[in-house]
Amino acid sequence: MGLFIIVLFTALALYLIAVYNRLVTARNAARNAFAQIDVQLTRRHDLIPNLVEVAKGYLAHEKNTLEAVIQARNAAAAGLKAAAANPTDAAAVAALAGAENQLSTALGRLFALAEAYPDLKANQTMMQLSEELTTTENKVAFARQAYNDGVMGYNNAREVFPNNLVASTFDFQAMKLLEIENVAMREAPKLSFR
Repeated sequence: MGLFIIVLFTALALYLIAVYNRLVTARNAARNAFAQIDVQLTRRHDLIPNLVEVAKGYLAHEKNTLEAVIQARNAAAAGLKAAAANPTDAAAVAALAGAENQLSTALGRLFALAEAYPDLKANQTMMQLSEELTTTENKVAFARQAYNDGVMGYNNAREVFPNNLVASTFDFQAMKLLEIENVAMREAPKLSFR
């Protein structure tokens, strides 16, 4: 009987260790996926000042729009820094999503204005930066999808029984998906500088 109890406790301990390790692995996979978003959003944020600088000469009287883009970019960069510090913080990820939505809206206004200026549309640097931004937007979308898949896997792993018992015991918190609220903003900006 004593041997049976020892074997039972050993099996239970090994099972709990396996569950714990699966939860850690899933959480780390989601964090790694966020790191890929960090890379792409940082690139996006780095491109925007150059884009604004090129547009500045043509849109001098549209100072408010240019300032709005820079302010939105700075808010998004700050949101990214906070979320990157702790991708498991649901509030930080939600704040990042909101800041990125505002940045997308501001960029949309900038590109809409640029359509009215043929010289700006034809500017080689503007066309190159716009293409780089579009490519980066696509990479952000793929990275966000990979992150959300990782978060879903982690959240599923922590919520199923009996994993939820281990998750609650060791304080594995739910992670938040990185969502874009406005369906129109889920698409990369449509640029046409012809």
